[in-house]
Amino acid sequence: MTSLDTHHDLSAVPGLVQDHLAAFFAARRERLAEMDDHVADATGLLEEFVLGGGKRIRPLFAWVGWLGTRSSTEDPDAVLEAVSSLEFIQACALIHDDIIDSSATRRGRPTVHRTAGERHRNAGWAGDSDHFGVSTATLLGDLALAWSDEMLLGAELPPERLRAAMDPWWAMRTEVIAGQMLDIYVESSRDERMEVAEKINRYKSAAYTIERPLHLGAALGGASPDLISAYRGFGHDIGIAFQLRDDLLGVFGDPEVTGKPAGDDLREGKRTVLVAEALRHLDAHDPEGAEQLRRGIGTVTSPADIAALTDLIRSTGAPEKVEHRISELTASGLAELDAADITPAVLSMLHDLAVRSTARRM
Repeated sequence: MTSLDTHHDLSAVPGLVQDHLAAFFAARRERLAEMDDHVADATGLLEEFVLGGGKRIRPLFAWVGWLGTRSSTEDPDAVLEAVSSLEFIQACALIHDDIIDSSATRRGRPTVHRTAGERHRNAGWAGDSDHFGVSTATLLGDLALAWSDEMLLGAELPPERLRAAMDPWWAMRTEVIAGQMLDIYVESSRDERMEVAEKINRYKSAAYTIERPLHLGAALGGASPDLISAYRGFGHDIGIAFQLRDDLLGVFGDPEVTGKPAGDDLREGKRTVLVAEALRHLDAHDPEGAEQLRRGIGTVTSPADIAALTDLIRSTGAPEKVEHRISELTASGLAELDAADITPAVLSMLHDLAVRSTARRM
């Protein structure tokens, strides 16, 4: 069994997660090649996507959640195997989200469906290349979801621990898919209610980014109900702050940092808390500006028009209000840990992760 002390350095965890993911793919590569070269080539796209980027935020929070239980009955490497499975949930969500949003880039590179479509086009195959790309990426997202179960349940952990982990695991999967469904319904119906934007933040991103990974790690370590409650309160607030930061980056972020085009959320018509705040101000003080924002969101395509909407949102003071809300949520999230029975070392880790994730320096 590997010593816990060797895994207390959080900077090492992303690399260890990468190793577990690479080993998982390597163990399945031969089996897929035996099925057919086409299958192997297609799943190679998933391997490239999973191993080619990402900050491993979800495994990090799950790992710290387990460390906080002070359990010594599980092999740390088996726990790392289990929490690494969260990257397959993330891959599924991102691949399908890029299809839904018709996104061209992710992490500064072509999205999976665009890459698959381009390979079809270059090969001169029959049929529509774009449809082929979407079909292939849809199936790869489905495979990632299936492999998330395989990786988690294949970890050599006590059966009672894996069974306990199913409660947050099943809840997380339902929440992220439900959040994505709510997102597309809100975009289509142009629902501007602040409370609906906040629901999307929680279920589409916040819960499966921080709250449920912490819950999962705690369950794998046999945590007490009190510790799980503290984790979930912390994860709820920090997770929403994380998504609010993402809302700001989706409009004002540097493409070199975000890997997405400038103002991408405006092009895609995202009804975020930032947009709701801007509309609230414009309805009260600038009806013409409110109409400009409503007319433009989801329809703008040119850099000039996107820049005009970006400037309009900035003029409302909405970015400052969102920044203030991020600060409030970070403080309230950290306060959730005050009464919890957590070692100073783990408390320091959670504090560091909270600050890094809400400032998005991860």
